[in-house]
Amino acid sequence: MKYFDAHCHVQFDSYDTDREEVIKKMEEQGVGGLVVGCDLESSKRAIEVVEKYPHLWAAVGLHPNDKRDEVFDINNYRELAKSEKVVAIGECGLDYFRPIDATPEIKAKQQDIFKQHIALAAELDKPLVIHSRPTKGTQDAYQDVIEILKEAKGKHPALKGDIHFFVGGIEEMQEFIKLGFTISFTAVITFARDYDEVIRQAPLEAVLCETDSPFVAPVSRRGQRNDPLAVIEVAAKIAEIRGEDPERVRTALLENAERLFCLA
Repeated sequence: MKYFDAHCHVQFDSYDTDREEVIKKMEEQGVGGLVVGCDLESSKRAIEVVEKYPHLWAAVGLHPNDKRDEVFDINNYRELAKSEKVVAIGECGLDYFRPIDATPEIKAKQQDIFKQHIALAAELDKPLVIHSRPTKGTQDAYQDVIEILKEAKGKHPALKGDIHFFVGGIEEMQEFIKLGFTISFTAVITFARDYDEVIRQAPLEAVLCETDSPFVAPVSRRGQRNDPLAVIEVAAKIAEIRGEDPERVRTALLENAERLFCLA
């Protein structure tokens, strides 16, 4: 394995016609991946997919607002996590961006479910995959995630995980790293310059790369369906932004993922 996509959704319907072909290309190019569930059904499908391939692993969890009607039952996710291929809990967290009119009640419900994911991750000694998206023009969801994690670390000092699709600032990045979490970047960095300074200042050992595929294709494929192979471009862009040797950065990003998800 040369690269690791720390967050993809190849179990989604958009891959139904060519899933095996995409996964085979990943293997040929040395790309491993974490297939992340967003609800109970997609978590089950993630496990079904990864159990067929040695270079894929799964995370199981309930996204904070993709399936707002699903009642979170921790026992269902605990049962799914018994699979040896499940190496993380998530994606879970707080999303105040959608709905735009996120009420205090909606936020409180998200926070309660997030804390249950944290409890499960601590119980099973697995890292979290955290989705956090703040209200436009603020860092509010990140700030709340940080406070919740600080409290949780007091009870569970070994708690760790990754902040998926990081779009916060330097201050938020530093807070997450103090808590022992990594931050990961998507192909957004191939066409947007908003996160360059965070990438430069983040300790390399705390950075992961991901695609969030099928979403957010790199600049070379804008407007098309994304896939985990794009992680190769993301890794190269991280090296370019940091002004560091691409091979050194590639190796570090892979080692970071292997360490966090206990793959090696």
